[in-house]
Amino acid sequence: MKQRINTYQLAGDAIGKLVGLHESLTTSFDHNLRHLIDIRVSLMNDCQFCLNMHSKEALDGGDGEARVAALKHWQNSDLFDAREKAALAWADVLTRTGSQAEIDAVYGDLAAHFSKEEIGLMTVVVGHINAWNRIGIASYVHLFSGPRPSRRTSRPPQDEGFKNKSSS
Repeated sequence: MKQRINTYQLAGDAIGKLVGLHESLTTSFDHNLRHLIDIRVSLMNDCQFCLNMHSKEALDGGDGEARVAALKHWQNSDLFDAREKAALAWADVLTRTGSQAEIDAVYGDLAAHFSKEEIGLMTVVVGHINAWNRIGIASYVHLFSGPRPSRRTSRPPQDEGFKNKSSS
């Protein structure tokens, strides 16, 4: 399957700003929790490209394979503490856009574990990974494995550098 559109090339300035946001969040938000959120949201959005990338980052950062695998059903896992579960619930409710009552209930639990500033940053983290997932899905990048574009540059990936997982 060929890449549908090359968003990196067609919207390079906007992509560059997303990369800048990524770099800002990397320095201001807990790395381990960020990996968990990025993986969980990528699972929910079925973006294989981002799922593979963020799973590798989490493992390289010292998180365990069991925890990464358990993110599919985190609610029933004892591998995550109450703070992590509150953050994952926030990521879930914002990604699937729950009702206001549901968002309020999740926020109440979240506020027991995080400051308002941390919740603000976490909300941006959730929105940021959702944006990358949707860009990947629009481009068909979510179906590919292989070399990934660097988040440090806005250089477009080369179509021939991607290989469709389903055809390998």
